[in-house]
Amino acid sequence: MAYHASVKRLILVALLVGCSGDPTGGSVDGKVVFDSMCTSCHGPTGKPPEAMSARLGVRDLTDPKVRAKLTADRVEKQVRGGSENKLMPAFQGALTDAQIKAVAAYVASPAFVAK
Repeated sequence: MAYHASVKRLILVALLVGCSGDPTGGSVDGKVVFDSMCTSCHGPTGKPPEAMSARLGVRDLTDPKVRAKLTADRVEKQVRGGSENKLMPAFQGALTDAQIKAVAAYVASPAFVAK
């Protein structure tokens, strides 16, 4: 039951973001996009809160095993189309192509884990 409530909240947040304008202020800076759009699930450092990992399977973007497979192309595909399990929404349409490319490059970069 709590699992479904979390999913509903995540979908509601995504819909509200899409309806309320651009929370990034139009920025194409990857860090700004991540901080504005991704931290509610992935945490400010890329390490999600335990509840998000346990309930929704949100990945720790700082985990060395995840980082070993992480490329800008893979991140871009995930951000653009959402996760295969449909728990992460697609952000195509909510973010511009430039913003998606910028956040993907940022998350895949060594600077992401160095912050």
